[in-house]
Amino acid sequence: MQPNNPPPPVGLHGGPPPTFSTTADALAAARMPPGDEYEEIREQDRYLPIANIARIMKNNLPENAKIAKDSKETVQECVSEFISFITSEASDKCMQEKRKTINGDDLLWAMSTLGFDKYVEPLKLYLGKYREAVRGDKPEKGGGASGSGGGGAGSGVGRPPATAASAGDGVGVPPPSKKTKKDH
Repeated sequence: MQPNNPPPPVGLHGGPPPTFSTTADALAAARMPPGDEYEEIREQDRYLPIANIARIMKNNLPENAKIAKDSKETVQECVSEFISFITSEASDKCMQEKRKTINGDDLLWAMSTLGFDKYVEPLKLYLGKYREAVRGDKPEKGGGASGSGGGGAGSGVGRPPATAASAGDGVGVPPPSKKTKKDH
């Protein structure tokens, strides 16, 4: 006689049920069509690089300020959650409209919907300047690239300006401040 063991839990599509470390991971998996494989999202793919986070934090603090490692990691996690929060709302809108691509306008709509209204106008200006810069950087080769990548004028998809310096110059982004000991 066999022992009476309950069967192992089964996920939605057969196999074991997935486990998720964050709400964003669970939301991403819930949007997958049936039959798609669940892909484990690596930590380095979810978070912005810690060096970039640290640089932004340092640029906004006095020169002699120290930032603890756990502070950088906490801000890194918060920024990633914020991005997931906004992107999830924009993605829901696109799904309702039966579109597959989230564009800049969708992100602005999501920010407004989620209560970040005071950031929408400055970001609209930035997005307009960014789109102008991207249009100005596209090569004239082949009579236009309208059918190739799905990045039409209103899509928010495009190649960023060639260099960080031109990105800052072309879209009104101030270059990073370079504080030296001589400046203070």
